[in-house]
Amino acid sequence: MIVDMHNHTPLCNHAEGSMDEYIQRAISKGVKIFGFSDHAPMDFDPKYRMTFEDMPQYETDILHVKKKYQHDITILLGYEVDYLEGHMDERVLHAHVDYLIGSVHFIDEWGFDNPEFIGEYENADINEIWQKYFDTIENMAKTKLFDIVGHLDLIKVFKFMPTKSITEIAKNALLAIKNANMVLEINAAGYRKPIGEAYPSKELLQAAYKLGIPITFSSDAHTPEQICMFDSKVKQLAKDVGYTECVYFINREKKFLKF
Repeated sequence: MIVDMHNHTPLCNHAEGSMDEYIQRAISKGVKIFGFSDHAPMDFDPKYRMTFEDMPQYETDILHVKKKYQHDITILLGYEVDYLEGHMDERVLHAHVDYLIGSVHFIDEWGFDNPEFIGEYENADINEIWQKYFDTIENMAKTKLFDIVGHLDLIKVFKFMPTKSITEIAKNALLAIKNANMVLEINAAGYRKPIGEAYPSKELLQAAYKLGIPITFSSDAHTPEQICMFDSKVKQLAKDVGYTECVYFINREKKFLKF
């Protein structure tokens, strides 16, 4: 990946490795633009995110490595923010960062991508679950608070697939993403999950391309070894759909780069 915008640190309590290890791995893989976007603090589900008290150190550490490696790679500061009404915090939403990733990990406070709660899939209609998920993505985009949509179709993680057309289910969400001038990440983490493919699927990426929604690339790494683990696959997916450039952000401003 020439650009890798979505990567974590041990502050989220479910990642391993130092910032230096992530960056050195990225440099060795030819990454030119590398972003840390760890799970932002929130007054919900604290087990899987940094605390508000961690924010200053997180930002200071990233600015330190940004300077340390300035001649080898461009380091960016971001957060992955859970879109969950009533729980998002102004300290995160107005932080001085290069970008914010908006992600949906919860449907009505159900952590649908957490293996601990996988049994909940048996308690509801799968088409309704998918529609509710993409309705939440749509609502997130309409806030216009975020720059990048995190793992667009994360709801497929455990291979519980709808019987209805996925592009039809996601249609309004994609339109909202376009209207919000957001960027869609091609997230490689799906290759490490039961679904075994990138987020989003080729089908949804084709729909995004037709709408003129730009893309970026993400390892969504939780260990240094996961940096660029599926580089060739995500790059080929983007090319097959028709994309020739990707986006990164500096101070919330889009920059485009050919790949």
